[in-house]
Amino acid sequence: MSTQKTVMVGDVPFGGDNPIAFVVGPCQLENRDHAMMMAERVANACAPTGSKFVFKTSYDKANRSSITSARGIGMDEGLRILAEVRDTFGCPVITDVHEISHCAPAAEVVDVIQIPAFLSRQTDLLLAAGNTGKPINVKKGQFLAPWEMHNVAEKIASTGNTQIMLCERGTSFGYNTLVNDFRGLETMGETGYPVIFDATHSVQQPGGRGNSSGGERKFVA
Repeated sequence: MSTQKTVMVGDVPFGGDNPIAFVVGPCQLENRDHAMMMAERVANACAPTGSKFVFKTSYDKANRSSITSARGIGMDEGLRILAEVRDTFGCPVITDVHEISHCAPAAEVVDVIQIPAFLSRQTDLLLAAGNTGKPINVKKGQFLAPWEMHNVAEKIASTGNTQIMLCERGTSFGYNTLVNDFRGLETMGETGYPVIFDATHSVQQPGGRGNSSGGERKFVA
C-alpha cells in the first residue's frame, strides 16, 4: 500500500495511519431544521465508538439534471446554517463550490472546500480553492482515470496548499451507469494524498430517470 500524508480537518485526521474517518450528511442542504436533525443523528451514531466525522451538505447543487430540479437554499443562508452546525455539534463541516467567486466566502466558514466531480479539471476553480489555504477534497471526475488525479492534485499544490484529499465516486460505464475499479484507490493513493471513498454516489445512476438521477440503495453497505 502507498504511504499517504495526514490531512487535518479541524480535529479529524485523514490519511496516514489514522483510524477511518467519515464524511456524512445530506447531499443537498434543504433547510436549517433538517440539517440540524441530520447532524444530531450523525453525532449520536458516532458517539458510542468515538468515530470522527465531518458533516457535509451543499447549499447549491449547480449540476442537477434538469432546470426543474431542486438546487438548494443558496450560499448566504447555507453558510450560516453550516456555521451553526459546526458550532453546535463541534464537528468540522464541508461543502462544495461551483464558482471561483464562492471559494473565499466558503473558506471563511467551512473546514474543507470540495470540488465537484464534473469540475475536477477546471484549473481556475482548483487554483482559487487552493489559494484559500483550506483543505481541499476533489471528487474524481466520472470521466477520469485514477492516474489522472495526479495532475489535478498538482494544480492545487502549485498554490502552495498541499492539504489535498482525493475522492473516488465511480467511473462512467456506458450510459447512466457508474462502476468502481478499486485498484484506483491505490493508484490515487500513490500521489501521497489521502483517498476518500464515496459509497453512495458510486451507485448513482446519473440521469437515469430522464430529468433526474437514480440510484441503487441496495448496494450501499
